[in-house]
Amino acid sequence: MLTKVWSSALNGISPFTVEVEVSNNAQGNENYVSIGGLPDASVRESRERIRSAVYTSGLKFPEGASTVALAPADIKKSGAALDLPIALGLVGITNGIPKNIFDHTIIIGELALDGRVRPVKGSLAMAIYAREKGFKRMLVPAENAFEASVAEGVEVYAIENLRQAFDFLIGELPLGAVNCDLTALFNKSQSYEYDFAHVKGQHAVKRGLEIAAAGAHNILLIGPPGCGKSLLARSYASILPELNIDEALKVTQIHSIAGELPNDEPLLTRRPFRSPHHTVSDSGLLGGTSNPRPGEVSLAHKEVLFLDELPEYKRSTLEVMRQPMEAGEVTISRAAGTATFPADFMLLAAMNPCPCGHYGSIQRQCRCSSAQITRYRSKISGPLLDRIDIHLEVTPVTEEELLNKAVGEPSEEIRERVNSAREKQRLRFGNGITTNSSMKPNDVQDHCTTDASGRALLKTAINDLNLSARTYDRILRLARTIADLEGFEQIQAQHIAEAVQYRTLDRKLW
Repeated sequence: MLTKVWSSALNGISPFTVEVEVSNNAQGNENYVSIGGLPDASVRESRERIRSAVYTSGLKFPEGASTVALAPADIKKSGAALDLPIALGLVGITNGIPKNIFDHTIIIGELALDGRVRPVKGSLAMAIYAREKGFKRMLVPAENAFEASVAEGVEVYAIENLRQAFDFLIGELPLGAVNCDLTALFNKSQSYEYDFAHVKGQHAVKRGLEIAAAGAHNILLIGPPGCGKSLLARSYASILPELNIDEALKVTQIHSIAGELPNDEPLLTRRPFRSPHHTVSDSGLLGGTSNPRPGEVSLAHKEVLFLDELPEYKRSTLEVMRQPMEAGEVTISRAAGTATFPADFMLLAAMNPCPCGHYGSIQRQCRCSSAQITRYRSKISGPLLDRIDIHLEVTPVTEEELLNKAVGEPSEEIRERVNSAREKQRLRFGNGITTNSSMKPNDVQDHCTTDASGRALLKTAINDLNLSARTYDRILRLARTIADLEGFEQIQAQHIAEAVQYRTLDRKLW
C-alpha cells in the first residue's frame, strides 16, 4: 500500500516541496522503517520519535517493513519539520485516511514522544512558497500558525498534536483556519526606545547620520569613550524609513528561517538593527555551518549592521564583509551544496581613535605609543574603509550642552526628511534600485551630474587627497543624496564639498 503526503523543507533560505511517499510490506521485519532521499541525522532519527508519537496518540503503527522516500532525492533534507508528514503517511496506511485527503495540502511539524507538535523554523517562508505553488491549505504547529498566516492566500490550520491532525484530516474534528490582518499588522504604530531628541549636542554627527539614512550609506563614527557613539548608533534606528510590505515579508522570512522571529511578532515592520559582539566568527557573520543558515549580514538585510569597537573584530572577519557590501548578497559554499542569502545591509561602525581612546583629545592625554596607534588602526584595511561612505569624528559634549535642558529635534521630523529623499530615489530609478548607495556605474553617470564648479572641486579633491576610483564613485553617490535632501535636481558644488569632507578622515587618521 502507498500513501503520498506533501511537505516542505529549506535549502538555505529557499523552500522547496518535499514529496513524502510511504509504502508498507507486511511480510517484512516487524515495525521497521527505512528513510531514503538524502535525509540528515535529524530526519533519520525521526523514526523513533514518530513510533513513540503514534503509539501515545492511540493510533496504529503499520506492521512489517515500511519505506519512506523523500523526493527530490538529490537535495539534502534537514531539520525536524518532516516528522508530522511522515507520521501521517505511516498511520494513513493502517488507520484509514483516504489518499486524496493529502491533495493540495502542505504539512510541517516536529513531533515530541508524546505526540505533541513542536514549532519549526521557516514556517512563513514555507507558507509563501506553498501559496506560490498552488497549495490550498497548510497544517503547521500551533506556535507557528500566526506567523504562517501572514502569507495570505493559503488556509493555515494550527495543529497541537498528532491525534488532532489525524482527526482533522478524516473529518472528525473541525478546525477553523487561522486568519491574520496583514494591513493592521503593517500599519501598527511604531515606538522607539532611543530618539535623537534626547541626544545632547552632536549636531554635525546627526547631520551625517541623516544623510546616511537618506541614501543607505555606510558610516563610521570615531571618538573617545563616553562621547555618545553608542547612543547615536542606537538612536539611528529611529530615523530610518519604515519597511514596505514586500520588504517586511522578506525580512520576516529571513528571521523566521534563522529562528530569530519573536513569538508575538509574526511580521517585522521595523528595519532590523543587528549588533553582534566582536567575538563573532566568520560563519556567524556571513552564515554557514554544514547546513547553511543566515548570518548577521543577512539578518541585517534592508538596513543596519552595527559593529561597535570595530578594531576589536578579527581582521579576517571584517574582510569577508567586503564582497556582500558590494553585491548585496552572500554565497556560502559547502560540500553539501551552495546557498545564497540576501545581505543588502548598511554598515554602521564605531571605534576609538587609539587603544586608550584619547588620541587628539584636549581633555585627557593619550598614553599610546605611535606603534600601538598604528597597529590598532591597521586592523581596518584600506579597501574596507573605501567602502564606508561617511567618516565622522564624534567629540565629547561640552558642559553647556550637557546641562542644557532643551530638547533637540525629534527623530520623527528627521525621518520625514529621510522618507522624502528615499521617495525621490525610488521614483528616479524604477529599476529595482531604491537608494543612491545601490546605484550601478551607469546610474552614477546618468544621475550624478554636476556643474563646472562642482567638477573643479571634485578634481581638486581627487588630486589633493589621492582618492581611489571607488572613493570617487562613492563621493558622487553621497553628493546625490545630499542634493536630494536639499531638494536639488542637479548636484551643486556645496554638495560635493560636504561629501568630500566626510571622506577626509581615512586620510587624516590612516
